[in-house]
Amino acid sequence: MIKVGIIGGAGYTAGELIRLLINHPDAEIVFVHSNSQAGRKITDVHEGLYGETDLTFTDALPLDSIDVLFFCTAHGDTRKFIDSHNIPEELRIIDLSMDYRIKADDHDFVYGLPELNRRTICHSKHVANPGCFATCIQLGLLPLAKHLLLNSDISVNAITGSTGAGVKPGATSHFSWRNNNISVYKAFAHQHVPEIKQSLRQLQNSFNAEIDFIPYRGDFPRGIFATLVVKTQVALEELERIYEEYYAKDSFVHIVKENIDLKQVVNTNKCLIHLEKHGNKLLIISCIDNLLKGASGQAVHNMNLLFNLEETVGLRLKPSAF
Repeated sequence: MIKVGIIGGAGYTAGELIRLLINHPDAEIVFVHSNSQAGRKITDVHEGLYGETDLTFTDALPLDSIDVLFFCTAHGDTRKFIDSHNIPEELRIIDLSMDYRIKADDHDFVYGLPELNRRTICHSKHVANPGCFATCIQLGLLPLAKHLLLNSDISVNAITGSTGAGVKPGATSHFSWRNNNISVYKAFAHQHVPEIKQSLRQLQNSFNAEIDFIPYRGDFPRGIFATLVVKTQVALEELERIYEEYYAKDSFVHIVKENIDLKQVVNTNKCLIHLEKHGNKLLIISCIDNLLKGASGQAVHNMNLLFNLEETVGLRLKPSAF
């Protein structure tokens, strides 16, 4: 069994991670760390887990007793923790924050997008889990980058559920504000754009275009629905072949001929992609569950790869029927 520790256990991504891991046939949660909730039952915070676990939060850190450590921490906190603690040499780490997503000489974290770096992840110890928007958008673009087809600016509009803002309440996540409402935030300046560009340049070294990304806050709890527009003269049939070929060995990405909607992916680890051609413009529709494929599901996928398990173990999740 893979012995697991979780730091930052009180948030939405941690709740989903715990749900996945307590039902994972090859994993055992040793501890869930939270300074603010230490001593309380997991179900006092993650109420959807009643009847699933008797675990309690702890402020202890028995790092020598685990095989993998997940960080579900605020941005900046993972780096602070690693810099201030003695980390066992062989301990594998999966970080869900953005601290190590950008490649740099001062760390050895691998960017954990399996559809881009599967082989490297399998031979690594430290993995930086991608951002939720970044995952959805990259999966819509990677096949084009591989074929050097990203040669002009890319237009992206994407809407995310309220869980993307985290568990701590704020003015723009309050129900009375968010319900029946929509708004733009961080237009052209979202923090996930650099990691998207990094991945595209990994496949297409010449990529130097702008990603004009407009994020929206949606009035639903979970999911990301993105529309991307790229200029290309390549015919739709050839583009569909390129996408099918790129994702042929990937378990969670599906190219769908018919138009897609968000409910098809909510509560799953899937990414659905639909392509349409309008003159010289390619419309790419990509959607995921922000807490699963965009966070905790992808983190478990990375754990499976790190420990040489079949990549879908614990992740065969089904969407709601309606």
